[in-house]
Amino acid sequence: MFDNLSGLAIGLIVFTIIVVVGQLVITNVANSQATCNATYTVFNVSDRTCWNATASGYTPVNSAFTQGNTLMGYLGTTGGGLASWTLAIIALAVGMLFIGALMNKRKY
Repeated sequence: MFDNLSGLAIGLIVFTIIVVVGQLVITNVANSQATCNATYTVFNVSDRTCWNATASGYTPVNSAFTQGNTLMGYLGTTGGGLASWTLAIIALAVGMLFIGALMNKRKY
């Protein structure tokens, strides 16, 4: 059973790496495509909004930035993204391993 758990752990680690690298790439692409209008000229990377010297920020609305944010939602934990299913996958896999171990010990 523990060799199955190590295979599960390696699979979850690879899954997590794929999600994190995907989020980093998509965030950097979206941030590089963000365009601010003439009033709000500076893009603030930390909160991903456009700013000027006197007014508070607003979110850029060009399609590349918007699509990047949408893809981040699909990969991330918000909005039922891929990463939000990780705990369910772990619970299901461990539960099935225990059920399989119990059924294997059953005498006929």
